[in-house]
Amino acid sequence: MSVKEFASTGDLVEKKQTLEILAGGVYALTAEGDPNIGAIEGEDFVVCFESLATPVATSKWIEMLRQHTSKPIRFVVLSHYHAVRALGASAFGAQAVIAHENTMRLIEERGLEDWESEFARFPRLAQNEESIPGLTFPTITFSDRLTIPLGGDRGDLILEHVGRGHTDGDLVAWLPQHKILFAGDLMESEAALYTGDSFHLDWAGKTLDAVQNYGAELVMGGRGPVIRGSDNVAQAIAQSRSFLKTMIRETTKAKDLGGDLKQAFNACHAALVADYGKWPIFEHCLPFNVARLWEELHGVDRPTIWTPQRDLEIWAQLQS
Repeated sequence: MSVKEFASTGDLVEKKQTLEILAGGVYALTAEGDPNIGAIEGEDFVVCFESLATPVATSKWIEMLRQHTSKPIRFVVLSHYHAVRALGASAFGAQAVIAHENTMRLIEERGLEDWESEFARFPRLAQNEESIPGLTFPTITFSDRLTIPLGGDRGDLILEHVGRGHTDGDLVAWLPQHKILFAGDLMESEAALYTGDSFHLDWAGKTLDAVQNYGAELVMGGRGPVIRGSDNVAQAIAQSRSFLKTMIRETTKAKDLGGDLKQAFNACHAALVADYGKWPIFEHCLPFNVARLWEELHGVDRPTIWTPQRDLEIWAQLQS
């Protein structure tokens, strides 16, 4: 019996980073399937959307951003609590870190375990881990919506919690003046979804409906290229929804037939691999995805906390 190389431990090739100007003073950094990050200029300040996994990695993004603006970074917005999105935030030296109130609770509840788990799964992203001063805790939280006036004629940046999805603390950043949406990990572009801490039934339904209802014409998802044009945005949302619904269908079928987790995983893999198998982190994510969905369908509402030991056990069980 052979076991595939664990998660992304074999992914050692650095990805090319590309800074794109999405509109005047609106920026996105994409990296061939690595986590995306963005920034929005106000009249006399900058809002950054996400950090990278460590301060050293985030500092490289700041250097690129400084080629376009010298305004001080006032706010850092975290779309959710995962380590590779949050632990580099100290590099910004921002006045405030903004997140949903559930993200604060999740960091307090499972932030240390998530840090250990994610860095063991994807060590390439943990550049200079020793530079991390500790967990990133939000200094401003909200429940539904928070609006940041950008000043001048720049309009508003609207931060909203649109429902349970990738986690139960996801938020998006919406620029209505430009119809630009920073969607976090609620949707991806040409990259597999990670759903190991998710609420699949809500996400595949009303949460993605809420994302679609913005009518965005340009979207930066959590990974993959920027999505341009309303038709392409609709297609990307449909792809994310199809990924989730296929998992739900196949896992439910396995459960109803009296199958086990391994059978559910095999069914999901067979149903998804043709359309999604070549996308970044597909093989990495799927065991953890199906394990979470399996417990959700068995009535476990709160995702079980991932630890390095649990990760390895699930991987050995499903990826053999």
